[in-house]
Amino acid sequence: MIERILSTFSAESLLPEEKRVAIRERSNTLLIGIPRECREFEKRLPLTPEAVAILCDQGHHVILEAGAGEPIHYADHVFSEAGAEIASDAARVWECDIVIKVSSPTPREVSMMKNRATLISLIQLSLFSPETLNIMAERRINAVAYEFITDEQGGHPIINQIREIEGRTAIVLAADLLTNESGGKGILLGGCAGVSPTEVVILGAGRAGSEAARTAVSLGALVKVFDNHVDALRNLQRALGASTFTSTLHPHVLLNALRSADVVIGALRIEKGEKHYFVSADMVRQMKAGSLIIDLSVDQGGCFETSVCPSNLYEVFFEQHGVLHYCLPNISSRVARTTTISLSNHLLPMLQDMAEAGTMNDYLRENSCFRSGIYFYNGKLVNPTIGEHFDYPWSDIMLFLTSFQ
Repeated sequence: MIERILSTFSAESLLPEEKRVAIRERSNTLLIGIPRECREFEKRLPLTPEAVAILCDQGHHVILEAGAGEPIHYADHVFSEAGAEIASDAARVWECDIVIKVSSPTPREVSMMKNRATLISLIQLSLFSPETLNIMAERRINAVAYEFITDEQGGHPIINQIREIEGRTAIVLAADLLTNESGGKGILLGGCAGVSPTEVVILGAGRAGSEAARTAVSLGALVKVFDNHVDALRNLQRALGASTFTSTLHPHVLLNALRSADVVIGALRIEKGEKHYFVSADMVRQMKAGSLIIDLSVDQGGCFETSVCPSNLYEVFFEQHGVLHYCLPNISSRVARTTTISLSNHLLPMLQDMAEAGTMNDYLRENSCFRSGIYFYNGKLVNPTIGEHFDYPWSDIMLFLTSFQ
């Protein structure tokens, strides 16, 4: 006889019971403003009409300032057909909850923002005014810089994409500036049969330098790359072949390369604590007359002592010590439509994730990659690099985020 096992639980007690659980409310509607860029050498946009159409189809409201896309042949009606509202009044755009642009904000632009709004853009420290920080503090602005946004591997996807475009554009630009029509010596970049190849010296083996080297080699130029990161030089040489000359930034080796160079591309990123140039004015004096310098790091102070960050288009291209200089802080704006598409590919998913998170605080807590890009939170500076650059007090953003949990 099998013994019956008695249970202390009744049949009713074993049935699942309904229980209320806390469900976070999510706000799925974003009010996004895209202003027209005020800097004369800025033509890029953060979002394409196709990206705007996706956002509008998902219920978001996008307001575009009239004429914002005209420099890259995106007419207002194209954005309007995508679902955006076209505003002739800039103030209407700057009053949105989220304002997204490309170039660094000016004090006048930030002064038009409403309290506690969010600004997403480049910061470009050489163009950024300390006065802007004070206005952000007064209006308790949240500000995010493309330069600081990271990916899961710790890289900087947006700025790396821009640097890739800049590297390729620099060689295409150099090919044009070396021609007679542009004031150059009349040199064909790369040369031809029976003619010595053009010598291109590149400072930096990072994203911009690597792409510049790749493009120059493909055109037949003799390329020399300098960087103090040996692993970066090794990877570049493996990709382009042993014929590509690589070296650390040894002064004598670099000077010899500069003396025979036709084109020098400055693509070194200025890291914390480094001096603001790698090539002195005396080294520039020893370069060949009519040679060309393109400084891709002029927005950080420049790779060359002779570089000047321009305030207008007339200061971009100049001659010093017999050497032509091209110093544009946003050289990818020369191919603004390509850059706009690239930026849009990165920014659209971020805006969608932001809407899914519900609130800015929730999104910042959930997404460490986007959180790394924020430099002003609720009117407080939370980025040490900017704080040290402008001698401005800063705090750790987590001190504020945890207090809202």
